[in-house]
Amino acid sequence: MQFNTAFASELTWPDYDAAVRDGTTPILIPIGAMEQHGHHMPLHVDVLLPTEFARRVAAQIGALVAPPFTYGYKSHQKSGGGNHLPGTTSLDGATLVAALKDVVKEFARHGVRKICLVNGHFENSWFIVEAIDLALRELRWDGVTDLKVVVLSYWDFVHKEAICELYPGGFPGWDVEHGGVLETSLMLALHPQFVHLDRAVDHPPATFPPYDVYPVKREWTPAPGTLSSPREASVEKGHILLDVCTRGIIDALRGEFG
Repeated sequence: MQFNTAFASELTWPDYDAAVRDGTTPILIPIGAMEQHGHHMPLHVDVLLPTEFARRVAAQIGALVAPPFTYGYKSHQKSGGGNHLPGTTSLDGATLVAALKDVVKEFARHGVRKICLVNGHFENSWFIVEAIDLALRELRWDGVTDLKVVVLSYWDFVHKEAICELYPGGFPGWDVEHGGVLETSLMLALHPQFVHLDRAVDHPPATFPPYDVYPVKREWTPAPGTLSSPREASVEKGHILLDVCTRGIIDALRGEFG
């Protein structure tokens, strides 16, 4: 079926029903967070990016994009700066699991049999898996056994060749990419009105000991909240990332959903 929009929430209910009730139309659910991204980017980066990837992919595979999850699990100090930073607004793990489980079950009730979770916030990962596991278990109790769920994070499709092109001076590692070259370049390509590079703070990649302490030691997180410098970000790099990740996701979902 062809849609005039990629977004499920923009359809009337009869059009939505006609699109999904036979189970052939995939639903893509972006899942992000409200989290600080340094001095130069807004709090909803982790929502904007997976939503845009989902929109681009949906247009190529005949899918619909569900409204995104705009709150995610708590920011971890070593991957997102920490939950203590102003603006970061998070859910308890049990809350996220319960809400996502309910949404997956609701789409299944509508007739959807192909779902993809497009993650944009690293810390969500294990809670997504738990929510899906519980949803599938409860759906089996109701006799629904043919739902397939794919979980992916867009950055996992950035291959070694692209990393060499994006980081000619050396790759600092995904664990300190928060607010750095990858996210900033994507935002410059997609939402430049939200990026203020003149306010970006250039600093060395964060270093952490091989253990965690709670309550967190705030001094471990670089003062701007980013874990590596966005100085080398560019629109051109953003378009490289858009192309690599979008094509990778399309190929993966065509392989899984047919």
